[in-house]
Parts: sequence; structure tokens; C-alpha cells
Amino acid sequence: MRVSDIMERKVVTISTDATLGEAIALLADRHISALPVLSLHGPMVGVLSTSDVLQAEAEARTTRRTELFENTLVRDLMSAHPLTVAPNATVHEAAQQLLYSEVHRLFVVDNGELVGVISQTDIVRAVANARDGSVVM
Repeated sequence: MRVSDIMERKVVTISTDATLGEAIALLADRHISALPVLSLHGPMVGVLSTSDVLQAEAEARTTRRTELFENTLVRDLMSAHPLTVAPNATVHEAAQQLLYSEVHRLFVVDNGELVGVISQTDIVRAVANARDGSVVM
């Protein structure tokens, strides 16, 4: 089984120039835990996760919270160099990369273009849906 067989193809993204408030709204509205961050020219340059948001919130002073959400740009909090995987990689390879890197998702990139995302949940779901229990990953 290949990553392209189970990846999510409709990836919600955000720009480096978006505010943290906009990112939080998108994360909440779409019920997702991370957003790939695209530069103004299109390529993916980072990822903003709920962990990044929690860290910013924990480090903010109470009087700065409104300012934090309105004036902080995504590029200031994102993690650069998100982990990626090719669409033709096996699900087994993706599972190993997720496990060893201690991340919850990998962005699927083909020839430099973001084409999907695969998460731990996607892999567990694929295993659970296997009819004969002998999923080849």
C-alpha cells in the first residue's frame, strides 16, 4: 500500500503573512491539528501546529493575548522544514518516519508540490479497514 492510496488530498493551508488569530480560527473551524504554511510564492516553508499555538499561549502574558493573536504572524511561530514523504512511499515507510520522528503527520510532496497529508490516524484507519488483516505496508 502506498501513501497516495490513503493520504488526504484536500489540504488546508495558510500563508506566512496570516495572523495567529486567523490560523487558530482555521484550525478550529476545520477540526485539524496543523496547517502547512506556504510562502507568498507557493512552496511549503513550514507547519503551524496546535502545539505551536499552545506554546505561544503559555508563554504570553495575560495582557498581551489580544495582541498575540492579532499581531503575531504565522511565520513567527511556525516550525520550519516540515517533514515530508513522497506519494509513492509505502505506508510502512511513512509509519516508521512518523514513529521515529515523533510527529503526527507528514506532508506529501511530489516534485516540490504539496499534494496531500498523511497522519497517524490515516494509517491506523487503513489497517483497521483491511479486510483480511494482512495489510502490506
